[in-house]
Amino acid sequence: MYDMKPYLKTIDEVIARGPFDATWESLMQFEPPKWYRNAKFGIFIHWGVYSVPAYDNEWYPRNMYIQGSKAYEHHIKTYGPQKDFGYKDFIPMFMAEKFDAKKWVKLFEEAGAKYVVPVAEHHDGFQMYDSEISEWNAAKMGPCRDVVQEIREACKEKGMEFGASTHRIEHWFFMGNGKKFDSDVKEPLQRGDLYWPSMSDPENFDDIMTVPQPSQEFLEDWMVRTCELIDKKQPHVLYFDWWIQQVSAKEYLKKIAAYYYNRAAQWGAQVAINYKHDAFLFGTAVPDIERGQMADVKPYFWQTDTAIALNSWCYTENNDFRPAMDIVCDLVDIVSKNGCLLLNVGPKADGTISEEDTVVLKAIGKWMKINGEAIYDTTIWKKYGEGPTQVKDGHFSDGVKKNFTSQDFRFTAKGDKLYAICMKASEGGKYSISSLRMQEHTAGSVLHSSIKDIEVLGFKAKPVWNRDAEGLHIRTAYTADGPITFKITLE
Repeated sequence: MYDMKPYLKTIDEVIARGPFDATWESLMQFEPPKWYRNAKFGIFIHWGVYSVPAYDNEWYPRNMYIQGSKAYEHHIKTYGPQKDFGYKDFIPMFMAEKFDAKKWVKLFEEAGAKYVVPVAEHHDGFQMYDSEISEWNAAKMGPCRDVVQEIREACKEKGMEFGASTHRIEHWFFMGNGKKFDSDVKEPLQRGDLYWPSMSDPENFDDIMTVPQPSQEFLEDWMVRTCELIDKKQPHVLYFDWWIQQVSAKEYLKKIAAYYYNRAAQWGAQVAINYKHDAFLFGTAVPDIERGQMADVKPYFWQTDTAIALNSWCYTENNDFRPAMDIVCDLVDIVSKNGCLLLNVGPKADGTISEEDTVVLKAIGKWMKINGEAIYDTTIWKKYGEGPTQVKDGHFSDGVKKNFTSQDFRFTAKGDKLYAICMKASEGGKYSISSLRMQEHTAGSVLHSSIKDIEVLGFKAKPVWNRDAEGLHIRTAYTADGPITFKITLE
Protein backbone atom coordinates (compact mmCIF):
# COMPACT_ATOMS: atom_id res chain seq x y z
CA MET A 1 0.00 0.00 0.00
CA TYR A 2 1.28 3.45 -0.92
CA ASP A 3 2.63 5.46 2.03
CA MET A 4 1.01 8.90 1.84
CA LYS A 5 3.01 10.51 4.66
CA PRO A 6 5.97 11.75 2.54
CA TYR A 7 3.66 13.38 -0.01
CA LEU A 8 1.46 14.90 2.69
CA LYS A 9 4.63 16.44 4.13
CA THR A 10 5.64 17.76 0.70
CA ILE A 11 2.22 19.34 0.25
CA ASP A 12 2.56 21.19 3.55
CA GLU A 13 6.08 22.33 2.69
CA VAL A 14 5.10 23.70 -0.72
CA ILE A 15 2.18 25.59 0.82
CA ALA A 16 4.39 26.97 3.60
CA ARG A 17 6.79 28.46 1.04
CA GLY A 18 3.93 30.38 -0.61
CA PRO A 19 3.02 32.69 -2.19
CA PHE A 20 -0.43 31.18 -1.64
CA ASP A 21 -1.69 29.96 1.74
CA ALA A 22 -4.45 27.39 2.17
CA THR A 23 -7.00 30.11 3.05
CA TRP A 24 -9.73 31.66 0.98
CA GLU A 25 -8.27 35.11 1.70
CA SER A 26 -4.92 34.13 0.19
CA LEU A 27 -6.47 32.23 -2.73
CA MET A 28 -8.33 35.42 -3.69
CA GLN A 29 -5.02 36.54 -5.25
CA PHE A 30 -5.91 34.25 -8.15
CA GLU A 31 -6.52 35.85 -11.54
CA PRO A 32 -7.75 33.95 -14.62
CA PRO A 33 -4.84 33.57 -17.07
CA LYS A 34 -4.80 35.87 -20.07
CA TRP A 35 -4.23 32.92 -22.41
CA TYR A 36 -7.36 31.26 -21.01
CA ARG A 37 -9.56 34.33 -21.39
CA ASN A 38 -8.34 34.72 -24.99
CA ALA A 39 -8.59 31.04 -25.99
CA LYS A 40 -12.42 30.81 -25.79
CA PHE A 41 -12.63 27.21 -27.06
CA GLY A 42 -11.19 23.96 -25.73
CA ILE A 43 -11.66 20.21 -26.06
CA PHE A 44 -12.60 17.89 -23.18
CA ILE A 45 -11.89 14.14 -23.53
CA HIS A 46 -13.77 11.37 -21.71
CA TRP A 47 -11.91 8.17 -22.52
CA GLY A 48 -11.25 5.19 -20.32
CA VAL A 49 -12.16 1.60 -19.49
CA TYR A 50 -15.85 2.57 -19.61
CA SER A 51 -15.39 3.04 -23.37
CA VAL A 52 -15.10 -0.73 -23.78
CA PRO A 53 -18.73 -1.67 -23.04
CA ALA A 54 -19.77 1.50 -24.91
CA TYR A 55 -23.22 1.21 -23.39
CA ASP A 56 -25.51 3.66 -21.61
CA ASN A 57 -22.92 6.27 -20.59
CA GLU A 58 -19.70 6.84 -18.64
CA TRP A 59 -21.47 5.79 -15.40
CA TYR A 60 -21.60 2.20 -16.65
CA PRO A 61 -19.06 1.05 -14.00
CA ARG A 62 -21.52 2.13 -11.32
CA ASN A 63 -24.77 1.26 -13.03
CA MET A 64 -23.68 -2.28 -13.90
CA TYR A 65 -23.78 -3.01 -10.16
CA ILE A 66 -27.22 -1.50 -9.56
CA GLN A 67 -29.61 -4.45 -9.57
CA GLY A 68 -32.51 -4.00 -11.97
CA SER A 69 -30.95 -1.17 -13.97
CA LYS A 70 -30.68 -1.47 -17.73
CA ALA A 71 -26.88 -1.51 -17.48
CA TYR A 72 -27.07 -4.32 -14.90
CA GLU A 73 -29.31 -6.42 -17.15
CA HIS A 74 -27.24 -5.61 -20.24
CA HIS A 75 -24.07 -6.63 -18.46
CA ILE A 76 -25.38 -10.04 -17.43
CA LYS A 77 -26.79 -10.71 -20.89
CA THR A 78 -23.61 -9.61 -22.67
CA TYR A 79 -20.76 -10.58 -20.34
CA GLY A 80 -22.24 -12.81 -17.67
CA PRO A 81 -22.84 -12.40 -13.91
CA GLN A 82 -20.89 -9.65 -12.15
CA LYS A 83 -19.27 -12.20 -9.84
CA ASP A 84 -17.65 -13.82 -12.88
CA PHE A 85 -17.06 -10.73 -15.02
CA GLY A 86 -16.74 -7.45 -13.18
CA TYR A 87 -15.68 -3.99 -14.24
CA LYS A 88 -12.00 -4.82 -13.71
CA ASP A 89 -12.32 -7.49 -16.41
CA PHE A 90 -12.83 -4.81 -19.06
CA ILE A 91 -9.29 -3.53 -18.48
CA PRO A 92 -7.51 -6.19 -20.61
CA MET A 93 -10.01 -5.37 -23.37
CA PHE A 94 -9.03 -1.68 -23.27
CA MET A 95 -6.13 -2.00 -25.71
CA ALA A 96 -6.28 1.46 -27.36
CA GLU A 97 -4.49 -0.11 -30.30
CA LYS A 98 -5.32 2.76 -32.68
CA PHE A 99 -4.71 5.60 -30.24
CA ASP A 100 -2.61 8.37 -31.79
CA ALA A 101 -2.38 11.48 -29.62
CA LYS A 102 -0.85 13.53 -32.43
CA LYS A 103 -3.74 12.67 -34.73
CA TRP A 104 -6.25 13.62 -32.03
CA VAL A 105 -4.62 16.96 -31.31
CA LYS A 106 -4.32 17.74 -35.01
CA LEU A 107 -8.09 17.24 -35.31
CA PHE A 108 -8.71 19.44 -32.27
CA GLU A 109 -6.50 22.13 -33.79
CA GLU A 110 -8.44 21.85 -37.04
CA ALA A 111 -11.63 22.36 -35.02
CA GLY A 112 -10.24 25.65 -33.77
CA ALA A 113 -9.62 24.61 -30.17
CA LYS A 114 -6.85 26.32 -28.21
CA TYR A 115 -6.65 24.04 -25.16
CA VAL A 116 -7.20 20.35 -24.44
CA VAL A 117 -8.35 18.75 -21.17
CA PRO A 118 -8.33 14.93 -20.99
CA VAL A 119 -9.95 13.18 -18.03
CA ALA A 120 -6.95 11.89 -16.08
CA GLU A 121 -9.08 9.89 -13.64
CA HIS A 122 -12.81 9.39 -13.84
CA HIS A 123 -15.22 8.15 -11.17
CA ASP A 124 -14.21 4.57 -11.92
CA GLY A 125 -10.82 5.08 -10.24
CA PHE A 126 -8.71 3.98 -13.22
CA GLN A 127 -5.95 6.50 -13.84
CA MET A 128 -5.10 7.32 -17.45
CA TYR A 129 -1.50 8.19 -16.57
CA ASP A 130 1.48 6.57 -14.89
CA SER A 131 1.06 6.79 -11.12
CA GLU A 132 3.06 5.75 -8.08
CA ILE A 133 -0.10 5.62 -5.97
CA SER A 134 -1.95 2.73 -7.62
CA GLU A 135 -1.13 0.05 -10.16
CA TRP A 136 -4.63 0.45 -11.61
CA ASN A 137 -3.62 2.81 -14.38
CA ALA A 138 -3.27 2.85 -18.17
CA ALA A 139 0.52 2.87 -18.06
CA LYS A 140 0.63 -0.46 -16.21
CA MET A 141 -2.54 -2.16 -17.48
CA GLY A 142 -4.73 -2.22 -20.59
CA PRO A 143 -2.94 -0.16 -23.24
CA CYS A 144 0.22 0.06 -21.07
CA ARG A 145 0.66 3.66 -22.21
CA ASP A 146 0.66 6.94 -20.33
CA VAL A 147 -2.26 8.37 -22.26
CA VAL A 148 -2.29 11.75 -20.52
CA GLN A 149 1.42 12.26 -21.12
CA GLU A 150 1.10 11.47 -24.82
CA ILE A 151 -1.71 14.01 -25.17
CA ARG A 152 0.33 16.56 -23.21
CA GLU A 153 3.32 16.12 -25.52
CA ALA A 154 1.13 16.36 -28.64
CA CYS A 155 -0.38 19.62 -27.33
CA LYS A 156 3.08 21.03 -26.66
CA GLU A 157 4.13 20.27 -30.24
CA LYS A 158 1.10 22.20 -31.55
CA GLY A 159 1.48 25.09 -29.13
CA MET A 160 -1.86 24.30 -27.50
CA GLU A 161 -2.51 24.67 -23.79
CA PHE A 162 -2.89 21.45 -21.82
CA GLY A 163 -5.15 20.73 -18.87
CA ALA A 164 -6.27 17.71 -16.88
CA SER A 165 -9.48 16.65 -15.20
CA THR A 166 -9.91 14.63 -12.03
CA HIS A 167 -13.22 13.12 -10.93
CA ARG A 168 -11.64 10.96 -8.25
CA ILE A 169 -13.71 12.19 -5.32
CA GLU A 170 -16.87 10.49 -6.66
CA HIS A 171 -15.07 7.15 -6.39
CA TRP A 172 -15.97 7.24 -2.68
CA PHE A 173 -19.37 5.77 -3.52
CA PHE A 174 -19.12 4.80 -7.17
CA MET A 175 -18.74 1.03 -6.84
CA GLY A 176 -20.60 0.62 -3.55
CA ASN A 177 -23.65 -1.13 -4.96
CA GLY A 178 -21.45 -4.08 -5.90
CA LYS A 179 -21.33 -5.03 -2.21
CA LYS A 180 -25.10 -5.58 -2.09
CA PHE A 181 -25.04 -8.85 -4.01
CA ASP A 182 -22.62 -11.52 -5.17
CA SER A 183 -20.20 -9.58 -7.39
CA ASP A 184 -16.46 -9.06 -7.69
CA VAL A 185 -16.68 -6.00 -5.42
CA LYS A 186 -15.83 -7.77 -2.19
CA GLU A 187 -14.15 -7.09 1.10
CA PRO A 188 -11.46 -6.88 2.18
CA LEU A 189 -10.66 -3.75 0.19
CA GLN A 190 -7.70 -1.54 0.95
CA ARG A 191 -6.43 1.78 -0.31
CA GLY A 192 -4.89 1.34 -3.72
CA ASP A 193 -7.39 -1.30 -4.85
CA LEU A 194 -9.49 -0.41 -7.89
CA TYR A 195 -12.75 -0.84 -5.99
CA TRP A 196 -11.71 0.78 -2.70
CA PRO A 197 -13.58 2.11 -0.75
CA SER A 198 -16.95 1.29 -2.41
CA MET A 199 -19.05 3.05 0.22
CA SER A 200 -22.84 3.12 0.20
CA ASP A 201 -24.64 5.59 -2.04
CA PRO A 202 -25.01 9.03 -0.44
CA GLU A 203 -28.53 9.75 0.80
CA ASN A 204 -28.64 12.84 -1.42
CA PHE A 205 -25.94 13.48 -4.01
CA ASP A 206 -26.51 17.25 -4.03
CA ASP A 207 -26.54 17.67 -0.25
CA ILE A 208 -23.23 19.21 0.83
CA MET A 209 -23.65 17.43 4.17
CA THR A 210 -24.51 14.10 2.56
CA VAL A 211 -23.85 10.93 4.51
CA PRO A 212 -21.81 8.87 4.69
CA GLN A 213 -19.20 11.60 4.29
CA PRO A 214 -15.80 10.70 2.86
CA SER A 215 -13.30 9.58 5.48
CA GLN A 216 -10.04 11.33 6.31
CA GLU A 217 -8.09 8.48 4.71
CA PHE A 218 -10.04 8.78 1.47
CA LEU A 219 -9.77 12.58 1.36
CA GLU A 220 -6.03 12.46 1.97
CA ASP A 221 -5.68 9.86 -0.78
CA TRP A 222 -7.72 12.11 -3.09
CA MET A 223 -5.55 15.12 -2.29
CA VAL A 224 -2.30 13.18 -2.79
CA ARG A 225 -3.54 11.77 -6.12
CA THR A 226 -4.47 15.26 -7.27
CA CYS A 227 -1.11 16.73 -6.25
CA GLU A 228 0.70 13.85 -7.96
CA LEU A 229 -1.23 14.65 -11.14
CA ILE A 230 -0.24 18.31 -10.77
CA ASP A 231 3.43 17.45 -10.35
CA LYS A 232 3.64 14.80 -13.05
CA LYS A 233 1.68 16.59 -15.77
CA GLN A 234 1.87 20.31 -14.88
CA PRO A 235 -1.57 21.07 -16.35
CA HIS A 236 -2.46 24.70 -17.00
CA VAL A 237 -6.11 23.93 -16.26
CA LEU A 238 -7.13 21.67 -13.40
CA TYR A 239 -10.78 20.65 -13.82
CA PHE A 240 -12.83 19.27 -10.93
CA ASP A 241 -16.18 17.57 -11.29
CA TRP A 242 -19.17 18.45 -9.13
CA TRP A 243 -18.89 16.41 -5.91
CA ILE A 244 -16.06 18.48 -4.45
CA GLN A 245 -18.62 20.85 -2.92
CA GLN A 246 -18.98 18.46 0.03
CA VAL A 247 -18.30 20.21 3.33
CA SER A 248 -15.83 17.50 4.30
CA ALA A 249 -13.71 18.35 1.23
CA LYS A 250 -13.36 22.11 1.82
CA GLU A 251 -10.11 22.15 3.77
CA TYR A 252 -8.52 19.73 1.31
CA LEU A 253 -9.65 21.88 -1.62
CA LYS A 254 -7.91 24.90 -0.12
CA LYS A 255 -4.70 22.92 0.25
CA ILE A 256 -4.90 21.53 -3.29
CA ALA A 257 -5.48 25.02 -4.70
CA ALA A 258 -2.63 26.57 -2.72
CA TYR A 259 -0.33 23.69 -3.74
CA TYR A 260 -1.28 24.03 -7.41
CA TYR A 261 -0.97 27.81 -7.55
CA ASN A 262 2.38 27.66 -5.74
CA ARG A 263 3.70 24.98 -8.07
CA ALA A 264 2.58 27.09 -11.04
CA ALA A 265 4.50 30.05 -9.63
CA GLN A 266 7.58 27.79 -9.57
CA TRP A 267 6.97 26.76 -13.18
CA GLY A 268 6.36 30.37 -14.25
CA ALA A 269 2.99 29.31 -15.66
CA GLN A 270 -0.48 30.87 -15.70
CA VAL A 271 -2.99 28.29 -14.46
CA ALA A 272 -6.62 27.98 -13.43
CA ILE A 273 -8.92 25.64 -11.53
CA ASN A 274 -12.44 24.85 -12.78
CA TYR A 275 -15.20 24.20 -10.24
CA LYS A 276 -18.97 23.79 -10.18
CA HIS A 277 -21.65 25.17 -7.87
CA ASP A 278 -20.01 26.87 -4.87
CA ALA A 279 -17.25 24.36 -4.23
CA PHE A 280 -14.68 27.17 -4.27
CA LEU A 281 -15.13 30.63 -2.82
CA PHE A 282 -16.04 32.99 -5.63
CA GLY A 283 -12.94 34.69 -6.98
CA THR A 284 -10.48 31.91 -6.14
CA ALA A 285 -10.99 29.82 -9.32
CA VAL A 286 -13.02 29.76 -12.56
CA PRO A 287 -16.68 28.72 -12.23
CA ASP A 288 -17.95 26.08 -14.66
CA ILE A 289 -21.50 25.46 -15.89
CA GLU A 290 -22.12 21.82 -16.81
CA ARG A 291 -24.18 21.33 -19.96
CA GLY A 292 -25.62 24.80 -19.65
CA GLN A 293 -25.02 28.52 -20.12
CA MET A 294 -25.58 31.93 -18.60
CA ALA A 295 -28.69 33.87 -19.53
CA ASP A 296 -26.87 37.19 -19.28
CA VAL A 297 -23.35 38.61 -19.51
CA LYS A 298 -21.20 38.25 -16.40
CA PRO A 299 -18.50 40.62 -15.09
CA TYR A 300 -16.29 37.60 -14.38
CA PHE A 301 -14.77 34.92 -16.60
CA TRP A 302 -16.55 31.55 -16.64
CA GLN A 303 -16.69 28.31 -18.60
CA THR A 304 -19.30 25.94 -20.00
CA ASP A 305 -18.44 22.28 -20.34
CA THR A 306 -20.71 20.26 -22.57
CA ALA A 307 -20.47 17.34 -24.98
CA ILE A 308 -21.06 16.74 -28.65
CA ALA A 309 -23.28 13.82 -27.57
CA LEU A 310 -26.38 14.77 -25.60
CA ASN A 311 -26.78 11.43 -23.83
CA SER A 312 -23.25 10.57 -22.75
CA TRP A 313 -19.81 11.99 -22.12
CA CYS A 314 -18.13 8.82 -23.37
CA TYR A 315 -18.61 6.99 -26.65
CA THR A 316 -21.57 4.64 -26.79
CA GLU A 317 -23.05 2.81 -29.76
CA ASN A 318 -26.21 4.92 -29.53
CA ASN A 319 -24.87 8.41 -28.97
CA ASP A 320 -27.17 11.30 -29.86
CA PHE A 321 -24.84 13.77 -31.56
CA ARG A 322 -25.63 17.48 -31.67
CA PRO A 323 -25.47 19.42 -34.96
CA ALA A 324 -22.26 21.40 -35.37
CA MET A 325 -24.00 24.74 -35.90
CA ASP A 326 -26.00 24.34 -32.69
CA ILE A 327 -22.68 24.08 -30.88
CA VAL A 328 -21.29 27.07 -32.77
CA CYS A 329 -24.30 29.14 -31.69
CA ASP A 330 -23.67 28.11 -28.11
CA LEU A 331 -20.01 29.09 -28.45
CA VAL A 332 -20.93 32.53 -29.80
CA ASP A 333 -23.49 33.10 -27.06
CA ILE A 334 -21.05 31.99 -24.35
CA VAL A 335 -18.19 34.18 -25.59
CA SER A 336 -20.47 37.23 -25.83
CA LYS A 337 -21.26 36.73 -22.13
CA ASN A 338 -17.61 36.55 -20.98
CA GLY A 339 -17.31 32.76 -21.07
CA CYS A 340 -15.47 30.00 -22.90
CA LEU A 341 -16.58 26.59 -24.15
CA LEU A 342 -14.97 23.27 -23.23
CA LEU A 343 -16.48 20.78 -25.70
CA ASN A 344 -16.26 17.07 -24.94
CA VAL A 345 -15.33 14.27 -27.33
CA GLY A 346 -15.71 10.59 -26.40
CA PRO A 347 -13.28 8.38 -28.36
CA LYS A 348 -13.90 4.67 -28.95
CA ALA A 349 -12.06 2.03 -26.91
CA ASP A 350 -9.62 1.36 -29.75
CA GLY A 351 -8.47 4.99 -29.68
CA THR A 352 -10.31 6.26 -32.74
CA ILE A 353 -12.62 9.26 -32.73
CA SER A 354 -15.99 8.46 -34.25
CA GLU A 355 -16.95 9.68 -37.70
CA GLU A 356 -19.87 11.60 -36.18
CA ASP A 357 -17.61 13.46 -33.73
CA THR A 358 -15.09 14.12 -36.49
CA VAL A 359 -17.70 15.62 -38.82
CA VAL A 360 -18.90 17.96 -36.07
CA LEU A 361 -15.38 19.06 -35.13
CA LYS A 362 -14.41 19.74 -38.74
CA ALA A 363 -17.58 21.74 -39.34
CA ILE A 364 -16.85 23.87 -36.26
CA GLY A 365 -13.31 24.34 -37.54
CA LYS A 366 -14.53 25.45 -40.94
CA TRP A 367 -16.73 28.09 -39.30
CA MET A 368 -13.91 29.21 -37.00
CA LYS A 369 -11.49 29.69 -39.91
CA ILE A 370 -13.87 32.29 -41.32
CA ASN A 371 -15.20 33.82 -38.12
CA GLY A 372 -12.49 33.12 -35.55
CA GLU A 373 -11.35 36.73 -35.29
CA ALA A 374 -14.75 37.51 -33.75
CA ILE A 375 -14.11 34.84 -31.09
CA TYR A 376 -10.41 34.63 -30.18
CA ASP A 377 -8.79 37.41 -28.13
CA THR A 378 -12.05 39.34 -27.93
CA THR A 379 -13.73 41.03 -25.00
CA ILE A 380 -17.33 41.60 -24.07
CA TRP A 381 -19.04 44.73 -25.36
CA LYS A 382 -21.50 47.11 -23.67
CA LYS A 383 -24.19 44.48 -24.04
CA TYR A 384 -23.96 40.84 -25.02
CA GLY A 385 -26.63 40.92 -27.73
CA GLU A 386 -30.22 41.36 -28.74
CA GLY A 387 -33.09 39.34 -30.18
CA PRO A 388 -36.17 37.35 -29.23
CA THR A 389 -34.54 34.03 -28.32
CA GLN A 390 -33.86 33.55 -24.63
CA VAL A 391 -31.16 31.20 -23.33
CA LYS A 392 -31.99 29.19 -20.23
CA ASP A 393 -29.78 29.98 -17.28
CA GLY A 394 -27.81 27.34 -15.39
CA HIS A 395 -26.72 23.72 -15.57
CA PHE A 396 -28.14 20.90 -17.73
CA SER A 397 -29.97 22.87 -20.37
CA ASP A 398 -27.96 22.01 -23.49
CA GLY A 399 -30.72 19.67 -24.64
CA VAL A 400 -33.11 22.60 -25.00
CA LYS A 401 -33.21 23.64 -28.66
CA LYS A 402 -32.63 27.40 -28.96
CA ASN A 403 -34.09 28.00 -32.44
CA PHE A 404 -32.21 31.25 -33.00
CA THR A 405 -33.53 33.65 -35.64
CA SER A 406 -32.00 36.28 -37.95
CA GLN A 407 -33.05 38.87 -35.36
CA ASP A 408 -30.74 37.33 -32.75
CA PHE A 409 -27.33 38.99 -32.54
CA ARG A 410 -24.37 38.57 -30.23
CA PHE A 411 -21.60 41.14 -29.80
CA THR A 412 -17.85 40.85 -29.16
CA ALA A 413 -15.17 43.51 -29.41
CA LYS A 414 -11.47 43.92 -30.16
CA GLY A 415 -9.79 47.32 -30.44
CA ASP A 416 -11.81 49.54 -32.78
CA LYS A 417 -13.69 46.51 -34.11
CA LEU A 418 -17.18 45.57 -33.02
CA TYR A 419 -18.37 42.15 -34.16
CA ALA A 420 -22.12 41.70 -34.57
CA ILE A 421 -22.74 37.99 -35.06
CA CYS A 422 -26.13 37.04 -36.43
CA MET A 423 -27.12 33.65 -35.08
CA LYS A 424 -29.01 32.64 -38.23
CA ALA A 425 -28.67 33.92 -41.77
CA SER A 426 -31.60 35.89 -43.14
CA GLU A 427 -33.30 34.34 -46.14
CA GLY A 428 -33.52 37.72 -47.88
CA GLY A 429 -30.08 38.93 -46.83
CA LYS A 430 -31.50 41.86 -44.85
CA TYR A 431 -30.56 42.55 -41.20
CA SER A 432 -31.44 45.21 -38.66
CA ILE A 433 -29.62 45.71 -35.38
CA SER A 434 -31.67 47.95 -33.11
CA SER A 435 -28.96 48.29 -30.47
CA LEU A 436 -26.84 50.16 -33.01
CA ARG A 437 -29.48 52.71 -34.01
CA MET A 438 -28.55 56.37 -34.37
CA GLN A 439 -30.12 57.97 -31.31
CA GLU A 440 -27.47 59.65 -29.23
CA HIS A 441 -28.12 59.96 -25.50
CA THR A 442 -31.37 58.03 -25.84
CA ALA A 443 -32.16 54.98 -23.75
CA GLY A 444 -31.60 51.80 -25.71
CA SER A 445 -28.91 53.14 -28.02
CA VAL A 446 -25.54 51.79 -26.94
CA LEU A 447 -23.40 52.94 -29.87
CA HIS A 448 -22.67 56.65 -29.85
CA SER A 449 -19.65 56.30 -32.14
CA SER A 450 -19.84 56.73 -35.88
CA ILE A 451 -19.29 53.72 -38.11
CA LYS A 452 -16.37 53.83 -40.51
CA ASP A 453 -16.81 50.54 -42.32
CA ILE A 454 -18.66 47.21 -42.30
CA GLU A 455 -17.46 43.88 -43.69
CA VAL A 456 -18.94 40.39 -43.76
CA LEU A 457 -16.37 37.82 -42.65
CA GLY A 458 -15.84 35.25 -45.38
CA PHE A 459 -17.35 37.38 -48.15
CA LYS A 460 -15.41 39.78 -50.38
CA ALA A 461 -18.32 41.95 -51.49
CA LYS A 462 -19.01 44.83 -49.11
CA PRO A 463 -22.55 44.96 -47.72
CA VAL A 464 -24.88 47.88 -48.28
CA TRP A 465 -25.78 49.59 -45.02
CA ASN A 466 -27.35 52.62 -43.45
CA ARG A 467 -28.08 53.74 -39.92
CA ASP A 468 -31.17 55.55 -38.71
CA ALA A 469 -33.34 55.97 -35.64
CA GLU A 470 -34.60 52.40 -35.95
CA GLY A 471 -31.26 50.63 -36.17
CA LEU A 472 -28.28 49.65 -38.25
CA HIS A 473 -29.61 48.14 -41.47
CA ILE A 474 -27.41 45.82 -43.50
CA ARG A 475 -28.01 44.07 -46.79
CA THR A 476 -25.70 41.36 -48.16
CA ALA A 477 -25.86 38.49 -50.64
CA TYR A 478 -23.79 36.31 -48.34
CA THR A 479 -25.46 33.34 -46.70
CA ALA A 480 -24.27 30.44 -44.55
CA ASP A 481 -25.53 27.41 -42.65
CA GLY A 482 -24.37 28.88 -39.33
CA PRO A 483 -23.99 32.32 -37.75
CA ILE A 484 -22.60 35.11 -39.92
CA THR A 485 -20.37 37.89 -38.65
CA PHE A 486 -20.50 41.60 -39.44
CA LYS A 487 -17.16 43.25 -38.70
CA ILE A 488 -17.87 46.86 -37.83
CA THR A 489 -14.98 49.36 -37.71
CA LEU A 490 -15.70 52.29 -35.43
CA GLU A 491 -14.38 55.85 -35.74
